[in-house]
Amino acid sequence: MFDSIKRGFSFLGQALSLARQDFDLVKPSLFGMVAGSLVAIVGAVPIILVALLGGDSQFTQFALYALGALVIFAQYVTAYIFSGMTAILIYHYLTDGDGQLGRAFGVIRRDLLDIISLAAASTIVALITGLLRGNGRRGRSVAGGLAATLIEAVWTTATYFVLPAMVIEDLSLPQALKRATYIIKNNLLVVGVAEIGVRGVVGLVGFLLAALAVAVGGGLFVLLVNVHLILAIVAAVLVVGPAIALITAFSSYVTTAYHTCLFIWARSAEQAQAQGYSAQAAAAPGPLAAVLNR
Repeated sequence: MFDSIKRGFSFLGQALSLARQDFDLVKPSLFGMVAGSLVAIVGAVPIILVALLGGDSQFTQFALYALGALVIFAQYVTAYIFSGMTAILIYHYLTDGDGQLGRAFGVIRRDLLDIISLAAASTIVALITGLLRGNGRRGRSVAGGLAATLIEAVWTTATYFVLPAMVIEDLSLPQALKRATYIIKNNLLVVGVAEIGVRGVVGLVGFLLAALAVAVGGGLFVLLVNVHLILAIVAAVLVVGPAIALITAFSSYVTTAYHTCLFIWARSAEQAQAQGYSAQAAAAPGPLAAVLNR
């Protein structure tokens, strides 16, 4: 456990180094942060209107459910577009020495239908896990919650490799799912370390930074509340809101970067084995090599 956490911190440093070398690698995550916020705001408007004007009829409940599903779908499409851009930028940077936004956008445009199909699949998974958690009786709710958590963990891990398979190898959703399953199955230990180490470290650092932002925002509120209540609220929101959004964007960048590097390394290992060498003979991408060699 401690070793995986140490590896997680090591890759966090490598991801920061990559971002300093080529800031274009981080830009899709920042764009995704803005686009995701806009999707959430725009999607909330019809939901609020239907809830306020529709009453408590079954049709209203169905409409709210359908609108909620559409918002979830739109959020997944947005997230996958920008995560896919991050993956292809990192791939081009590590293989060609330059990650170009225009080139990455061209790849996303080529694979847009595949990305939309992945977003639709993720929406279905989200709806299923939501239903599992919403069972009536307490016993079912606990069992449903456990099943939902397991499904989410498996699907989330799969999507981390499905996106690189789509944008790097130009695969459809069924082909990318098959590819992701193969990679995970044949690199289960490394993938497990990734989930414990990188996601654990990203979550911990994100939590600490968010707590710091909340503390600073709370401090500003306390300092200004006696001057003007509205000013105190606005100042706190302007500190906490953007800080948490930036933390979320950077967490997305680091997670995508790690799994993209892992995908590239898995491809190299397959090529080495095809040429009669062992998988260990494959050179890992620089950021990942620094982690694997620890």
